[in-house]
Amino acid sequence: MDKIRQSTLHGEVAERIRDMIIEGTLAPGSRVPEKQLCEQFGVSRTPLREALKVLAFEGFVELLPNRGARVAKLTRAALKNTFEVMQSLEALAGELAGERITEAELANIEALHHQMLTHYKNGNMQEYLLANQQIHEAIVVASQNDVLIDVYKSLNQRVRRVRFTAELSKDYWSKAIGDHEAMVEALRARDGAALGQVLRRHLRDKVEVSALEEMAE
Repeated sequence: MDKIRQSTLHGEVAERIRDMIIEGTLAPGSRVPEKQLCEQFGVSRTPLREALKVLAFEGFVELLPNRGARVAKLTRAALKNTFEVMQSLEALAGELAGERITEAELANIEALHHQMLTHYKNGNMQEYLLANQQIHEAIVVASQNDVLIDVYKSLNQRVRRVRFTAELSKDYWSKAIGDHEAMVEALRARDGAALGQVLRRHLRDKVEVSALEEMAE
């Protein structure tokens, strides 16, 4: 792994550790190995600890007095509460995007949708999930509401390791494709109300009990 440049040190360190948590390299409840990470990234303890403060604010780690940090566990209650807020945020984003989306933004989402369908047909889960994630984020950006976008990004970071990495049943996967078809149709029609309804239902369906039990304690 490449050494990190000094200019954006603690931000890049935070991004690396965040990715390690999302990907499962650092497991929920495990201690953050500060010395090992300093050596791996080629940085001192100071930027690492600044990065941990950022991650603690985002809910990724818990700071332990005089004992370093550990990866925060995702509880079912916390996930349920966060997803409830996310449903409302995405529904609002859809309503606004239906009114404000540009032709370029719509073309980008349509292209991502076609990519996602190809990955679905090929059974390529990881690429499917990546395109899926990019579509949801693009719809939020198309809302053109900076406050909504910032709040969404913060909450989405907290649940991304569940939302875009959990194993999905074939039935859910098929239904999700149908929802995404409906999203694109609503965007083409500039029907924000319909898009908001689809997004709310889509995210509500994602909060499956099985997924929460597998991914949280």
